[in-house]
Amino acid sequence: MNSLTLRQLRYFDALAEHGHFGRAADVCAISQPALSVQIKELEESFGAPLLERTTRSVRLTSFGEDVLVRVREILRSVDELGDMARAAQSGLTGRLRLGVIPTIAPYLLPALLREVKTTFPDMSLMVRETMTANLLTELHAGRIDTAIVALPVSETAFTEVPLWSEEFVLVRPNTEAAAPVPAPDTLERERLLLLEEGHCFRDQALSFCSLPSVRPHEGLDGSSLSTLVQMVGAGLGVTVIPEMAVPVDTPAAAVSVARFAGAQPARTIGMIWRKSSPLASQLQELSDVVRDVGESL
Repeated sequence: MNSLTLRQLRYFDALAEHGHFGRAADVCAISQPALSVQIKELEESFGAPLLERTTRSVRLTSFGEDVLVRVREILRSVDELGDMARAAQSGLTGRLRLGVIPTIAPYLLPALLREVKTTFPDMSLMVRETMTANLLTELHAGRIDTAIVALPVSETAFTEVPLWSEEFVLVRPNTEAAAPVPAPDTLERERLLLLEEGHCFRDQALSFCSLPSVRPHEGLDGSSLSTLVQMVGAGLGVTVIPEMAVPVDTPAAAVSVARFAGAQPARTIGMIWRKSSPLASQLQELSDVVRDVGESL
């Protein structure tokens, strides 16, 4: 077998993740023909095809799927070597890959990025915003170093650090501002608007309202909390949002905000990282900064 290169392995990993030469080439910051050449050389080194190619996408062969498992183990180990070197230094330095879920990112990141730049001037923070399931997959694979999510995630491979608790509030049209606040289990009759499937906040809202996780699809799910608030302002229903979204998403909409009677619904926000990460002590230090910023919102 000819010598393999880490560059080829990273290109193969990107291609397997995106399933398309053009998108993988963009992520890898190379031309599509150059990526094709590198993958072809990798296949020649193995002496077997890794991909099934079509005009629009690529699919891994069974051999390619087996190779991908080992490739990701190798890349994760290589990344951890770099983490070990950084861990030997004092403080956080170099590149840190942070994942954040969409119901936190727009509200936390502006203040957090400013604070991180001041507190860790030698650290370059790279942010990945996506849903929890994707972040867990990427954290397992070593493609991100840590993530800010709603806890618990209940993954034995991860360290979970609770940071702060945040309450949920009811958002309804301005015309209903003077009406009594409905009980959570009656919100379905008020036409409860939710995030699209895959968002953990959707599941939390359904649980609080004692509603089944599978609902009849009415075509009114939102892709973001901001969209839900605008839909409420347009008179399409009511919604539930986390408290940190209120000052950002509600001022420009014709909505009113109310708290529920009795025990307030809430979520716990925290950070997670691999238990095997050499950066554990530095990530703990970062989590203290995230906590301070989050509690100040």
